[in-house]
Amino acid sequence: MNYKQVQSKKIYEIVADDIKGRIDNGELQPGDRLDSVERLARQFNVGRSAVREALSALKAIGLVDIKHGEGTFIKSVNRLTLKLPVSALLNLNSEEIRDLLEVRKIVEVGAAGSAAHRWEKNQLVVIEEALQQMAVPIRDGKLGEEADWQFHLAIARATQNNMLVDFQENIAQKTKRTMLETRRIWLFSEKVRAERLYEQHACIYEAIKARDAVLAQQRMREHLESVEQVLFQ
Repeated sequence: MNYKQVQSKKIYEIVADDIKGRIDNGELQPGDRLDSVERLARQFNVGRSAVREALSALKAIGLVDIKHGEGTFIKSVNRLTLKLPVSALLNLNSEEIRDLLEVRKIVEVGAAGSAAHRWEKNQLVVIEEALQQMAVPIRDGKLGEEADWQFHLAIARATQNNMLVDFQENIAQKTKRTMLETRRIWLFSEKVRAERLYEQHACIYEAIKARDAVLAQQRMREHLESVEQVLFQ
């Protein structure tokens, strides 16, 4: 039996997420001033250093403005910032994501073409099943992150190239973490719809199924470029 690794929150993340939750539910409004560090420390029953770290994190992601001598004030926020946990927002490193997307374009565009030439029936079924799972969370209002990862991994396996599969699995932790975070950004962006993300994957699948390597590569490239565009606009 396989178990998922449990990742515990740091104290400052708990404090920061609690304050962020109060902003999300309207308890705290733009322009409101937070209590002093000392008072917040008593309210959360934590040390002042944890509160200071939480406020610094909230400032880093654009939720508060710290004015020395005046206090900490709530800023106007966007929907994405409220939906993601503080830890995810702080972990988003634009340079790392650019590097990963470049690697994905180099590797996965070629993989789509190879998969179109080489897939076997059982492998095509796995790709299709992952695609179907991606459609279910869209109806449930969820993200479909695991199915997204399985879709791209199944394409790699359909290339019949064990070295490529090993490469994907060796960098799986970083690839999957960044993929899931970028997918959250994609789905919470007001510029795109969840259905559009599903449709792009469906187009990739159809090209692979038709054994059209050129079209499969084109659609994979267009998908990854559209993700990059949403992330860095």
